[in-house]
Amino acid sequence: MVNQTERNLYIAQNFTRQLIQKNISPEDVISIHKNAVEQIFPNQMNESQPAYDFLIEVMVHYGMAHREHQSLLQKQAEYEMEMKIATNIQKTLLKTYVPNMQNIDIGMISVPIRKMNGDYVHFFHDGEEYLSVAVTDVVGKGVPAALCMSMVKYGLETLVYAYKDPSYVLEVINRVIEKGVDDSMFVSMFYGCLDVEQNIFSYASAGHEPALHYSAKNDQFFTLEAKGLLLGVLSETNYTFHEIVLEENDLIIMMTDGVTEFRVKEELNSREVITTLIKENRHLSAQQLCQLLYKEIERVQNFKLFDDFTVVILKKIGLSLN
Repeated sequence: MVNQTERNLYIAQNFTRQLIQKNISPEDVISIHKNAVEQIFPNQMNESQPAYDFLIEVMVHYGMAHREHQSLLQKQAEYEMEMKIATNIQKTLLKTYVPNMQNIDIGMISVPIRKMNGDYVHFFHDGEEYLSVAVTDVVGKGVPAALCMSMVKYGLETLVYAYKDPSYVLEVINRVIEKGVDDSMFVSMFYGCLDVEQNIFSYASAGHEPALHYSAKNDQFFTLEAKGLLLGVLSETNYTFHEIVLEENDLIIMMTDGVTEFRVKEELNSREVITTLIKENRHLSAQQLCQLLYKEIERVQNFKLFDDFTVVILKKIGLSLN
């Protein structure tokens, strides 16, 4: 206090480190300082006593708030670590493998807005004869949604024997979700199966965003409407399927509502934006169309997506193009 030198500051810094290592509270630090000053300069404490007492009282409350803050930081760090582990597990368990087929060009993109994805895409591929795809969206986010999605995945994997029947698949998965998931958690799903030899695409929906069919012959888009209750609402729910004929250069666009809900520019017709972009760039590959669609919708919404973004595109191509 008398000689304010660099050496004394260095000593003070070392002393501070010792206090931190011994977990000394801020109010105790003030008390130690007060007692030292009182011993070294006893004649100066009469005027400073109230100020030190006030500072100690302030530090008591500051110390409590600081310890609570540190506790919250530690809990947050533990939570982030758990979320990182859960995210890695989800990426491993729910990894989607896109089939490589001769006459069907397949594109897919799925981008979560948070660390864990509430959307999931599952493919069934039986040689070159059949291709089925499930596009799923959980009403909810975070770890509960990821756990629910894991149930959907393993439920779908048990249906290898019946993946050609969209109605049956939805009915079975619905019973799995209804029995094993909390009442506040619901799942939407669009399920389609393409008979590659017959060029017939059959589909059913459980409260999911309707898919789009681009007919190259008619140069026109058609909405694949299919009514059905969300999965997990009622255990005994029946789903109906519909069929269309897929011709050369036709496109099927399946998506979640993160693709179609424009919250920044609600005046825009999202499906018109999608169909215009797809039609103008239909010569591109299915994967290029998915990437282009993502960039355009991201741009339209000022690069602020508000939901998980997932789109799957199937493009019927001829042998001459391979």
